[in-house]
Amino acid sequence: MPYFTKLLLLIFCFVLLVESRRHRRRRWTTHPDVQRASHIFKRNRDLTKAWKGKTEQLLRVDEHDFTMRPAFGGPAIPVGVDVQVESLDSISEVDMDFTMTLYLRHYWKDERLSFPSTNNKSMTFDGRLVKKIWVPDVFFVHSKRSFIHDTTTDNIMLRVFPDGHVLYSMRVTVTAMCNMDFSHFPLDSQTCSLELESYAYTDEDLMLYWKNGNESLKTDEKISLSQFLIQKFHTTSRLAFYSSTGWYNRLYINFTLRRHIFFFLLQTYFPATLMVMLSWVSFWIDRRAVPARVSLGITTVLTMSTIITGVNASMPRVSYIKAVDIYLWVSFVFVFLSVLEYAAVNYLTTVQERKERKLRERFSCSCGIPHSKTMMLDGNYSESDANSLAGYTRNQMAPEEDKPEKMVVHLAMSNESNSSRKRGLKGHVGLRIIQNTHAIDKYSRLIFPGTYIFFNLIYWSVFS
Repeated sequence: MPYFTKLLLLIFCFVLLVESRRHRRRRWTTHPDVQRASHIFKRNRDLTKAWKGKTEQLLRVDEHDFTMRPAFGGPAIPVGVDVQVESLDSISEVDMDFTMTLYLRHYWKDERLSFPSTNNKSMTFDGRLVKKIWVPDVFFVHSKRSFIHDTTTDNIMLRVFPDGHVLYSMRVTVTAMCNMDFSHFPLDSQTCSLELESYAYTDEDLMLYWKNGNESLKTDEKISLSQFLIQKFHTTSRLAFYSSTGWYNRLYINFTLRRHIFFFLLQTYFPATLMVMLSWVSFWIDRRAVPARVSLGITTVLTMSTIITGVNASMPRVSYIKAVDIYLWVSFVFVFLSVLEYAAVNYLTTVQERKERKLRERFSCSCGIPHSKTMMLDGNYSESDANSLAGYTRNQMAPEEDKPEKMVVHLAMSNESNSSRKRGLKGHVGLRIIQNTHAIDKYSRLIFPGTYIFFNLIYWSVFS
């Protein structure tokens, strides 16, 4: 009996536990939030299950041969193109190319991809479906490198409309060739083009065109380059002919760039101008200070050579003369001429002193007057030499080649000269000693700066 009672109690407890769980479940399913979630789940059910098959079956991909273009054997299929430029990454003068990242979109109609739809909405797919249908074989003419971005997946989008219209978009980075003219570098403007063309289909099979004309090309407002100012983007199109295959439609993305000059003013033009001006300092240095003038001339020549080498190292080896080459080489010629100017001054001074020495030796023993003295007054004597002339009067004067600054003067002792006469002669000799500049230096102080300023006026008026 006690065992039977215990069994009944266990059965009763089990029944109570089951009823309590059933009651809690009934309360949870009747909760408003749970009912709303169940309604949303029923409304947004998986549509792929409702179509009872794969997407390819909905688009009937397996029923057609997509290796052939739409309307094969008929007229050319029109393929519209539009481009959105995301960035213009770099312009290389050495390699003569540019790198651009863009969104390339194609528009065409393929009735084989039409599908029934009650709401007339399109379907969007990723790059996996692109490999199973026909897409235009557009490539970049004159491109060196190009790739489709694949992070985190292939940046490809395919959108199909119920009537068979297709939008095919991809994100591409391309490096293409740009033929540049550096005859006005760095005061130049460059026009580069990115060219699109079908590789296999001629204009009889595929007609490429800009979908919205000039509005087909859009650019990001944040596009900027360090050395260039982007002036304008525009589109053009024309036919390209190949002798072996025929005529093809070709689309062009043209953009014009103007180089910023301020960088080259700081790095090239200003240093070159300062070196030329520094070479003029030697015209004001004493012609007898040989180490100072020679070292200054050599320093400026070597500095100009360094500037020219640095500029040409970052440029392609073109066979024509650039605008910057004209400026730098003319500046180099001015610096080099300042060195040659001192060489001429030093040589003429040596020749002059040699002639004066011979004349001095000739007149020193031919006077016949015991209290006389013959000297060359050319301004090269010290104050002690000038003081030694005190007590002498000018007896005769023999000019050498009629040069006013170089005279052979024969001075004879005169006991009758008064003190005022001595002071006048002493002041005259002191004035000629101060004038210790060669005539070539005097003319160079005016000719060199004037000529260089005239050259700058012509240069900047022609190239700017």
